[in-house]
Amino acid sequence: MKYLNQGKNRRMKRIFQQKDNRAIIVPMDHGVTIGPVFGIINMQQTIDQLVKGGVDAVLVHKGIVKRVDTPDTGLIVMLNGISNLNPNMNNKVQVCSVQEAIRLGADAVSLHINVGAPEEDKMLSTLGKVAEECDQFGLPLLAMMYPRGPKITNEHSLEAVAHAARIGAELGADIIKTNYTGSIESFKQVTESCPVPILIAGGPKCKSVEDILQTTNDALKAGAAGLSMGRNIFQWENQTLIVKALSAMVHKGASIEQAQKILGEKP
Repeated sequence: MKYLNQGKNRRMKRIFQQKDNRAIIVPMDHGVTIGPVFGIINMQQTIDQLVKGGVDAVLVHKGIVKRVDTPDTGLIVMLNGISNLNPNMNNKVQVCSVQEAIRLGADAVSLHINVGAPEEDKMLSTLGKVAEECDQFGLPLLAMMYPRGPKITNEHSLEAVAHAARIGAELGADIIKTNYTGSIESFKQVTESCPVPILIAGGPKCKSVEDILQTTNDALKAGAAGLSMGRNIFQWENQTLIVKALSAMVHKGASIEQAQKILGEKP
């Protein structure tokens, strides 16, 4: 990944820290959306466990940045949000500026966009403006592009996911996070039609570790540049081991069986 903007080049290397141009990011902006759920009660403790496992970057809101230390890992600041207490929770509003994120030491910033929501126009307008500011200041932009709205019948369909991902790239995002479509064949069409790296979202907490490992394995085969998983990592019993196992798959090409062995290690 090379950009004309040298600031972006340097900061992207703090997110995609290894030579394979892949990354594991753990978003923990859920405190705004769903409150202080299990796994993000003590943010410093959780971050320490993730770093110990080898996470490439963590993603949090600005208030958390001021109260935690993020050693040896990339820092991404979330710029918008809304709580699930709002009757219109698909309408993400900007709560932090690019310049504020830079003052906090961010290596990148992120926006959540619900493509298909009634307020899509406002969110896309914010995405375009933030992308311009990120270019100006040399800051990478991660766009979480989700197909969600009245006309979306399947949030994991190839057509909806590919369209959402492409919109993010078209409007200036440097990294896209979106839903996995459920198969190697279909998701390969998503990655091939998007000119920037794609990370898969974790979605709701999976029922088993096998689900997480299989999805990771298939997404990587389809061309994904890594993972951006929240609850499927920070709500795991041993956060260090789950990151270590997933990192082995993402960065070292470990098989599902090899990852399972790592998960069986003693803490």
